[in-house]
Amino acid sequence: MIFARSETFRSIGQTLADEVLPALYRSQKLPLRISCLGVASYDASDAANSFDRVIPLGEFPSPGEVIQAAALRLSRGDICTGPNSFPYFQPRIMLIQDRDQRLVLAGEIRAGIILWQQPVASDAEARRIVTEASRLRGMAFRASEPGDAIRLRYRAAMLEARLVDPLWRATAAELLRLPRAA
Repeated sequence: MIFARSETFRSIGQTLADEVLPALYRSQKLPLRISCLGVASYDASDAANSFDRVIPLGEFPSPGEVIQAAALRLSRGDICTGPNSFPYFQPRIMLIQDRDQRLVLAGEIRAGIILWQQPVASDAEARRIVTEASRLRGMAFRASEPGDAIRLRYRAAMLEARLVDPLWRATAAELLRLPRAA
């Protein structure tokens, strides 16, 4: 008797290779760390003396929890608080990284909310983004006005926010498909 291979059933080996092993590997990269990239200064009126700063916000055991924590911290306005905080800090980008500092997800902060960026779909798309971001950073280096340089670096960083590590691309895409609880 010969059985035709059915498309509805997969071998246990295929299930292990496609789903179980990648999930176990990702779990070894936990906890996830959240940080906020922004522009800091000691004087609100002086763009020439402002500088980029990354503020660590904590560690969380799962991607869902880290996304909720990021939104909560932003809504409370407690991004740059503490003894080493800056009087003027403008949050720009929220970053989620794993234990090995691989990018899991990133989002632009606009009007008090985080607009999570869709991860790149392929390595070719990632190469295009790296090329464009490098071009923008070169322009920022040559800019004569500090404000122009900051804007160009920010545009480059927003492009790079899509450069999710290949290990996390499927997870990030799935997180962005999930409906948000109100």
